Amino acid sequence: MNLWDYLQGRGEFLAFLTYQHASLAFQTVLVGTLVAIAIAVAVHRLPLASALTLTSSRVALTIPSLALLALLIIPFGLGVVPSFVMLAFFAAMPVIGNAIVGLRSVPDSLIESARGIGLSRSRILLTVSLPIAWPVILTGIRVSTQMIVGVAAIVAYVLGPGLGSLIFNGLSRLGGTNSVEMAFTGTILIVAIALVFDALLVLLGRLTVSKGLQ
Repeated sequence: MNLWDYLQGRGEFLAFLTYQHASLAFQTVLVGTLVAIAIAVAVHRLPLASALTLTSSRVALTIPSLALLALLIIPFGLGVVPSFVMLAFFAAMPVIGNAIVGLRSVPDSLIESARGIGLSRSRILLTVSLPIAWPVILTGIRVSTQMIVGVAAIVAYVLGPGLGSLIFNGLSRLGGTNSVEMAFTGTILIVAIALVFDALLVLLGRLTVSKGLQ
């Protein structure tokens, strides 16, 4: 049986798995980004804390994702929860580093000028620091998104949602009917999701990054 024959009559099922995968990736990257920015805001003015956070975020990316997922089964069991926690954790790591670097690159003269006109710390953060750091933060989000869309395939190991189930099932049945088609279809759809997300993030950058910072 060829790929076209395999796809016949499975459109709704594949669309559902694709939606699950994209939704899981989007939600975990969103949560990871918010947590990462909050951490970066808290530590970027503290040299020791920011250095330790940068180092920790880089080291954390070396943790085998499958091993972390297996450990999360102990407190959370199988399904969506361990999948979400693992992906959100990894999603935050690239963004933390970029957010700290971006916030530390904001010129002190701009901060002092903002204070001089009476802006509060929160207003300075929202209207000066974050907009200037945003291009660097967005680069981290793009890296995080591409990574998470791919890593999300392994959550099938704990019965998590998404296209990983196609790949796992196909690989476990190599030599059997539709095994190659299942794995290939899952892989291609994951690549397609990654490309769509990256295009949307590029568009977001064009809409949100100041002309002077592009």
